[in-house]
Amino acid sequence: MTAETTSKKMRGLPAMFILIFFLLAMVSGGVFSIVRLTDTGPGMWLLGLFFSIIGLIVTIIFLTGLFTLEPNEASVLVFFGNYKGSVKETGFWWVNPLITKKKISLRARNFDSDRLKVNDKKGNPIEISAVIVWRVNDTAQATFDVDNLVEYVHMQSESAIRHLATSYPYDVTEGDELSLRSSTDEVSEALVIEIQNRIQAAGVTIDDARINHLAYAPEIAHAMLQRQQAEAIIAARQKIVDGAVGMVEMALTKLKEHDVIDLDEERKAAMVSNLLVVLCSDSSTQPIVNAGSLY
Repeated sequence: MTAETTSKKMRGLPAMFILIFFLLAMVSGGVFSIVRLTDTGPGMWLLGLFFSIIGLIVTIIFLTGLFTLEPNEASVLVFFGNYKGSVKETGFWWVNPLITKKKISLRARNFDSDRLKVNDKKGNPIEISAVIVWRVNDTAQATFDVDNLVEYVHMQSESAIRHLATSYPYDVTEGDELSLRSSTDEVSEALVIEIQNRIQAAGVTIDDARINHLAYAPEIAHAMLQRQQAEAIIAARQKIVDGAVGMVEMALTKLKEHDVIDLDEERKAAMVSNLLVVLCSDSSTQPIVNAGSLY
């Protein structure tokens, strides 16, 4: 594993001024030799021209050592195959012109994974995909320890999503078990940890990971929808019945406390039955007014 180090460098402006001054000095010497051709002779003229050309070539070579870095950008320096460090500071810099400079972005990147078809913890086939936000943290590892950084992150992320999907059920109807559909925050945190562990060797940090598509596979989607509807109806009915029983109990208690009417057990049962029908019915009931005696 390659460890990131800080490279030695020089501010670009002073280095550029020095190189320009050197070039002007060499060219001025050559021009001066050419102007005084009659006094110096052909040999000195050729020598002055030679030094001017050499100065120009050397200056151009050394100018290739200049480079700039924008915010959230780094440069990895390699000298004849040897890693010489990284530069992360923004600005205008100069290094040995024989050093190869490989720029790498430190900005946050994101991608939407492909829709993967996997089985959840209960064995139900589901479709799942996620949005992953990541950035390069260690430039040396990102450059030298993996072959293709972007492809590596994508493949490892999809592998982590598959493993996550098999660790949780799609949904739960009872209990406190975590599920992919209802435990969004917990599942996202687990996904971040899962991906981070898999791409640690690439010098990458995962900022966020969120599931953006989650559904049953088409072959069982209709059956699962019917089950969810049935569960919702049962839950709603249970709540309605609980409320109706409480209202009937309250009605009987109030009638007894205020001594409105004294009902025997048979009449209480009939009243309870009628109230439950009224309170639990899907449609509004039609009352029948008894115009005769109470019994």
